[in-house]
Parts: sequence; structure tokens; C-alpha cells
Amino acid sequence: MSKKGKFYMTTAIAYTSGKPHIGNTYEIVLADAIARYKRKEGYDVYFQTGTDEHGQKIQEKAEKAGISPKEYVDKVAGDVKHIWDLMNTSYDNFVRTTDSDHEEQVQKIFKKLYDKGDIYKGAYEGMYCTPCESFWTDSQLVDGKCPDCGREVKPAKEEAYFFKMSKYADRLIEHINTHPEFIQPVSRKNEMMNNFLLPGLQDLCVSRTSFSWGVTVDFDPKHVVYVWLDALTNYITKIGYDAAGASTELFQTNWPADLHLIGKDIIRFHTIYWPIFLMALDLPLPRQVFGHPWLLQGGEKMSKSRGNVIYADDMADLFGVDATRYFVLHEMPFENDGIITWELVVERFNSDLANVLGNLVNRTVSMSNKYFGGIVAATGVTDEVDADLKAFVTAARDKIAEKMAGLRVADAISEVFALFKRCNKYIDETAPWVLAKEEAKRERLSEVLYNLVEAIAIGASLLESFLPETAEKIAGQLNAPLREYDDLDKFGLYESGTKVAEKPEILFARLDVKEIMPKVEAIREAQRKEYEAEMRALGEEITEENVSAEEAVIDIEPKEEIEYDDFMKMQFQVGVILECKAVEKSKKLLCSQVKIGSQVKQIVSGIRKYYTPEEMVGKKVMVLVNLKPAKLAGVLSEGMLLCAEDTEGNLALLTPEKDMPSGAEIC
Repeated sequence: MSKKGKFYMTTAIAYTSGKPHIGNTYEIVLADAIARYKRKEGYDVYFQTGTDEHGQKIQEKAEKAGISPKEYVDKVAGDVKHIWDLMNTSYDNFVRTTDSDHEEQVQKIFKKLYDKGDIYKGAYEGMYCTPCESFWTDSQLVDGKCPDCGREVKPAKEEAYFFKMSKYADRLIEHINTHPEFIQPVSRKNEMMNNFLLPGLQDLCVSRTSFSWGVTVDFDPKHVVYVWLDALTNYITKIGYDAAGASTELFQTNWPADLHLIGKDIIRFHTIYWPIFLMALDLPLPRQVFGHPWLLQGGEKMSKSRGNVIYADDMADLFGVDATRYFVLHEMPFENDGIITWELVVERFNSDLANVLGNLVNRTVSMSNKYFGGIVAATGVTDEVDADLKAFVTAARDKIAEKMAGLRVADAISEVFALFKRCNKYIDETAPWVLAKEEAKRERLSEVLYNLVEAIAIGASLLESFLPETAEKIAGQLNAPLREYDDLDKFGLYESGTKVAEKPEILFARLDVKEIMPKVEAIREAQRKEYEAEMRALGEEITEENVSAEEAVIDIEPKEEIEYDDFMKMQFQVGVILECKAVEKSKKLLCSQVKIGSQVKQIVSGIRKYYTPEEMVGKKVMVLVNLKPAKLAGVLSEGMLLCAEDTEGNLALLTPEKDMPSGAEIC
């Protein structure tokens, strides 16, 4: 055991319905950065990931493809593992829920809960969503569709086993209230409490009889275990939990988990179902469940038919693995969804990786070779500007530690790049090319270059958790090993007299978006053709609606033309939502407190059907500021939030593409 103890973390296991896109891949990269960082800090990390391979959706896909479910999941699980490995993720165990040891324990767990009286046989009649593997009552549906994914549901009735959720509900509520770190971010906790726990839990269907691809209930073989009970238990079965009492040392050492890292769409399963299952098994609950936001493709849904799905392997081919890792880690906010477009990736590649980091390392190694034959030596000839650089660099470790403790990984990597930016500023402040012109300032020049190399060496060591290959390349160019965590707040450990690489390696060469986009279009066209081939193989009709991206548009009745002066009368600004609550006298309205610059305005919006109050808090929105105040359902509204609306009346808030400050003018 390491000096800081154990740290057991998991990702959600990827559902084997198809190849994971970049939004799915973000989670494993995020988890890897956390795992690597924890190891760097000194923790004994056990990092588990894998695939979820049972369920009706899998069986139906396999039947359409004319192969067995096992053949189908073998192929997809292979695709998942390939991408996880391609992205250089350092997991310790890759789980498959079709593994025999897992299936055996799922049967034992089901029997244990049945014998305890927590599971009973009954019958279920309701609306069923196949993609989510979930039953819903009519009152839970949203516009007659699944409240989780928005897809069509179908009436279903079958014999099933049920779990007594309400038996443990009060205990779970108490745990959440007394352990504020359990569900993060806080908005996810509020959503679970207000929407599910406090209104009262219904008993949960935990078996199915209408399909066969799943773990068989051994004492009632016509039933298979409900996919979520099967999938969730991987977190204990695959580290050696035994429901019969013979758990392994690995389980005894690592459970409870320190972190379950999951997407926000499955937060309910992990913060309600999973802890209740654990309570019933008399096991401690995980320390924390973090529901990360989504990475969205240009603000629209990814679809092969539109050719707009972005895959990690395509990104790695065009930009490299570490550039792909950098983008997804840097661009994802802590709580709100992130946006990815090919153009934005190129922009970040050039501005951050090529200009800030690559250029810094290249210039420093080149100047060391040009002026001193590659020898980097400290001379002690200092200046006031040196102290500021050293203070900034040595403070970086603890700043990053604070961000990582709160799982604010995007902020942590920004702190690393702030260090590199400070180094570039130091070059401007000291102007080595000017010092080189005077022989009397040669020792000062040597000290400047030593300080730069030392700062970059520390920065590379801090970068290691996020961009491991790049960190190693930088260390190689400096001819120095990456440093231990305890040495990252110390300046001056680079051995004076060390010789850097004779020729600097270009870490990130600038890209031309005009050269990248034709390659992107070729990727899109290949996706569209692959989609058409899949549809034909399944014997399904290919229509303009499901193939053409260009058809995904809406035309509305044009309004009367306005003059430029009419437009200029309207004042649009960026606002950030500080608080939000439902309007008591209305089923449609939400009342938000919106900070716009130094002002706070109260704005009432008819969007309750599409957003919960908890989801609204923290969002940056576009606001019509100078709308004449009016009362809606008796509540004063001092502006308007801008939304987009589709043909079915669904609304989506308009948010700035880039991070803009509150009060920024929209023009």
C-alpha cells in the first residue's frame, strides 16, 4: 500500500450497442487523467472500466445483423477496448459483463436479495423504453416519450421480479444529506432528491422474461436479470466480491470505491439504485459519484446518417493522441455541456499546443544550443524578474492539486498551461537574443535559459497526468526525468551542466484548417456510406430523412422586414443564472435570477418542461435585456431568455459557443 493509501475508481461500463464516439471516449480520458494524477500524488490506484453487454437492445441488434448476441458484443467490446488503448488510458482491469465470474456472482447476488425478502415476484404492465431498458408509468412520460432519452415507448406486460426500493429510501436520503460529497456536482444531487427520492420511490423491476440475452435467474430460468442490476454490480464482482462470503483480498482492500465517474444521463442509476442495492447487501456505499456533462458535436445530435459523428481514432489520425486528450479535457466545463467541432479542435491545437507549449520548448532548446552548445548551467546572476517566475512555477503544483481535489480537470490543465504562458512571458521580459549580443551578459543569459529549462521541466511533470506522451517527449528533449510529486514545488533541481537535445523535436506543428476540412469531409462521407450499407444489410429503408443532413432544417413563416435602427433598439447580453425556481402558480414557468454584468435581473421563462431549476443554475445564456417588464403568473419578469424551437415545440436555450463573461454584448 502506498503512503497515501488506496484509491479505487471506475468509469461507467460502455454499453455495447456500437462504436463509442468522442463524447463516450471523453469519460475514459477524464478518468485516466484522474487516475494518473492520483498515482502521481502517491495513491495506490485501482482503475476499472469495461463494457456492459446484456439486454434487449443488444439481442435485437444481433438478430438484425444475423449473428448471435455474443458474436455481436465480442465485436463491439473489441472496438471499445481498442479506442481505450489508443487513447493511452492506464486502466487496471477491463470488465466484460459476459465474463463467467461476473455472471456467477450476479446470480448469487440476486438469490441473496431474494432470500432476504428484498426481491419478490410480481407482474409489470407499463410503457417500456428498449434503449434505456426501463419501464415507465404514463405520468412519468414526457409528451408520451421516455423521460430519459426522449425516444418512443411501447406498452409491455410481463411477469417480473421486483426490488423493494422504498424499504431503503429514507436511509439513502439520510446518507445523501449527511455526506454532501456523495453526489457531485451539487445540481445532480438536487435533481435526484427533488425529482425521485423525496416524491417517493416505486419498487424496481429487476428481471425480464420477454427476451433471453442476459444473466439467467438460476432458480427461475425463464427470467433474466434486469440489465442495471447486472451492470452496476460489476464494480464489486470484478474486484472479487463474493455474495457467499468468500470475497478476495482485492475487494477487501479497495471497497468502498472512492469514485464512480459516470455521464450525467445515468446519475439516477448510480445514486439511487446502486446505493440501495449495496445497502441491501450490507456493503458500504462509494465515497463519491461524479456525473460529468456531455460533449456535444457543434450543439447538435451526433448521427451517422448525417456524417457528423466524431470518433477518437479519426481525431488521433488527424491531430495525434495527446492533442485529442487535450481537447476533451480542456473544453469540458465542470458542470455544463461542452462543444466540439473540427474547426474548434484546430483552433485549440494551434493556439495552445503549437503556440503556447510547442513554441516554448522549441525556442528554449534552440537557444540553449545556439548560445551554449546545448549546455544548461545555473550561474547565480539573477534579476528581480526571476523571483516572480520562480514563485509562479512553484505555486502551480498546489493550485492544480486544489482543482483536481474537486475534479475540476479542465481548470487543472488550464493551470498547467498558465505556467507555460508565464514562461513565454519570461522570455519576452528577459529577451535572451538581446543578452546574447553582449559578452558581459553571457552569465546572465545562461541563468535565464537555466530558469526556462527548469520551469519547463516542472511544467512537463505537471502535464504528465493529462498528456503523458508529450510530457515524456519534453523530458527527453531536456535530458531529464519527469519529477516526483513532492519535488514539484521546488525550483532549481535541474542539474546544472546538463546538455539538452541537439535538435529540438517539433511537438505540435501548426495546422491549416483549409487542409484539415477536406479530410474531415472524407470522414463524413465514409460515415454516410457506412450508414447506408448498414441499413441495406438490415433490410431497412433508406430515406432522405434519415440520410441527408441537409434535410435537418426548419423553415418558418418570414416576418416583416425591419430597419437596422429597429434592431439596434434591442439590447442583447450574456447572463449567468445564479438561482432558479419553479413558479408556483404555473406548470410551464421557471423564475431565474440572472446576473448580467453588475446587475441581477429576474426573468420568467416558459421552459419548465425542458429544464429543471437545478439544470439552469450556472448556465450562461443569451438575454434580451431591455424588454419592458411584465408580470407572468403574478411574477415580475425583467427580460427574456433566448431559445431555439423545433417543429415539435421543443425548446433549447441559446448559449455562447465560447466562454464569455457575464454582461458581454451580443451584436
